[in-house]
Amino acid sequence: MEFRKSDTVSRKPPFHWLRLFSLIAIGSFLLALPLHAQTKTTSEETTANVGKVDDVYLAPVVIEGDELFFLRGSSAQPAAERAAIVETRILDVAGSSAIKNLKMDIREDALGHQIFAGVNLISTVTQADSDMEKLPLPVLAGLHADAISEAISNYRADRTDDARADSAIEVGMWTLVFLVFCGAMLLLRKKGNKWISIVVQRQFSSFELATNKMVQVRAIAALILFGFKFILLIMFVLGLYYYLTFVLFAVAETRPMANLLLTHVTGPVLRIALGIASVAPNIVTILLIALLARFLIRGLRVFFDAVAAGSITLGDFEKHWVDPTFNILRVAVILIAIVFCFPYVPGSDSSAFRGLSLLVGAMLSLGSNSVMSNVLSGLFVIYRRSMNIGDRIKVGAHVGDVVEIKLMETHIKSVKNELISIPNAKMLNSEVINYTKRVHGSGLLLHTTVGIGYEETPEKIEAMLIEAAQRTDGLKSRPEPFVLWTELADFAINYQVNAFTTRGSSIPKITSDLHRNIVAVFNENKVQIMTPSYIADPIDPKISAEIWDGKLAHAS
Repeated sequence: MEFRKSDTVSRKPPFHWLRLFSLIAIGSFLLALPLHAQTKTTSEETTANVGKVDDVYLAPVVIEGDELFFLRGSSAQPAAERAAIVETRILDVAGSSAIKNLKMDIREDALGHQIFAGVNLISTVTQADSDMEKLPLPVLAGLHADAISEAISNYRADRTDDARADSAIEVGMWTLVFLVFCGAMLLLRKKGNKWISIVVQRQFSSFELATNKMVQVRAIAALILFGFKFILLIMFVLGLYYYLTFVLFAVAETRPMANLLLTHVTGPVLRIALGIASVAPNIVTILLIALLARFLIRGLRVFFDAVAAGSITLGDFEKHWVDPTFNILRVAVILIAIVFCFPYVPGSDSSAFRGLSLLVGAMLSLGSNSVMSNVLSGLFVIYRRSMNIGDRIKVGAHVGDVVEIKLMETHIKSVKNELISIPNAKMLNSEVINYTKRVHGSGLLLHTTVGIGYEETPEKIEAMLIEAAQRTDGLKSRPEPFVLWTELADFAINYQVNAFTTRGSSIPKITSDLHRNIVAVFNENKVQIMTPSYIADPIDPKISAEIWDGKLAHAS
């Protein structure tokens, strides 16, 4: 171990330290988290080892933050105790007004070389100290004497009237700088609040309208303002900390407290900053990968916009596939970029990071079964061409028009103007009836069934049903409507009238009109409809004999 004087802390710090430390501290708070998991174990082990060495075998002699030299300890007298005795003697001599002309003297002794300041014994340099420093004993004693003499001279120089005046001026200058800093912080907070409110209102007003006010501009502004104020608070606390540190450092009596603050706060911050600097190439690599992925996604967006506009033709590629295909490729590009970036993430090879990755993976695997099922089902629903946007479909008991097909779910608007969300897993596992797609050129075959008694002539019934179909708007006359006998029931024959239509979205209205026309035609021809049930022949036929005049009866 070689003799050294500490050069980590200057006696009077330059003015640019405040700005430097503030920038380092702010950046460290934002970027130090990934490094913390890697360095924590090593730092704790190093601290424990150094503490053991300092307490028993080796300890520095420190005067007002300056390390003068190291002393060797023993089991009988630990190094820390021996160093404390030497520090006390140096301070006693330095603060004594009786000893003005300081003269250092080295005397040989049975234990080693004794160092005197005038007539006061300061320290004894032993052979153990010489062996530790690997220097001859007289040379080491001379170095210790020079260090003690310089420390005493500096101690006294810092307590002269001129030094006190310089300290007062320095305190005043730091106070002025801190007041300017506080004023700038207040101005920044006032102007920043207004500026953030204006920018958020301008940038997110359209976003609020697009989300139907589900995401409000006021909430976004409040969140950004909270983050802005939090950053200002951190900056103010750091400014106050370094202001107190430099003020304490300007005064000789409070300089040990300043050294303590700088050692326990600035030291770790500087180590974190050095750690950040060491991973700067990795961060640059991550940024380049992210930039490349961003440009690739933009290129895909331009390509698919051209496909949607018809500028680029891709065979049988349908236009409603554009958005889902783009989203799938975008997710794929992002995932590939994450895989490439992962080895460059600071701390990615640490045990804590691996444990966190395993935990996140387990959570995703346990909670994403239904999600992945719906996503894969959504891909089949989108690309199997069973339906398009605007088609009238029936899924289970739900009938409606397809409004949107997503990866997770499909939205349909029912005939009652209800928006129904159906999971794509159900869409894939259920029977889907499409009323809009044409299987061939004739269109959709619409049908309904009525029961008529056996006493009626079947040819007459068939003619009446065809007449009712021909009266119905929306049913095609070519191919002609036709009638099927679906069942010979106990009391009636079930006739099914069939007619073609190309208006799949108007089926409820066409069916209603067909039923109305069937009732009208049968009433005109004095034929009674027997369905849905039959008990006995009524005395009078259940047929409307009068034409309604359009007026309702009112209670008196």
